[in-house]
Amino acid sequence: MEFSNVTAKATANIYFEGKVVSHQIILADGQTKTMGVIFAGDYHFGTERAERMEITEGSCKVKLDGSEEVQSYEGGTYFDVPANSGFSIEVATGVCQYVCSYIDAS
Repeated sequence: MEFSNVTAKATANIYFEGKVVSHQIILADGQTKTMGVIFAGDYHFGTERAERMEITEGSCKVKLDGSEEVQSYEGGTYFDVPANSGFSIEVATGVCQYVCSYIDAS
C-alpha cells in the first residue's frame, strides 16, 4: 500500500511501552490516517471516531467491544470499529502492520 502527496508527522504515537507504534499522515485532501506496527501481545484501544483498520502484514485476532466474537485478520484484510467504542487486539507472534483510516459519518 502506498500513498502519494502526503504530509508525514515525524513524531511517533507510542503505546504500551513501545509495543504499538504509529505515525500520522495527512493526505492531499486533508484526510488523516495512521500507520504502524503492533508487536506480539494483547492490547485494548478505545475509539472516538469510527475507523477502519487495514492489516497490511502479519496477523491478529480482534474482539470488538460489545461482542463476544473473536475474528482473525491477516495482511490484505480489514475490520471496522464504530465511533465511541473500542477493540481488543492480540498479535500472537511477530509483528502486525496496519493502516488506520477514520470513517466519516455520512
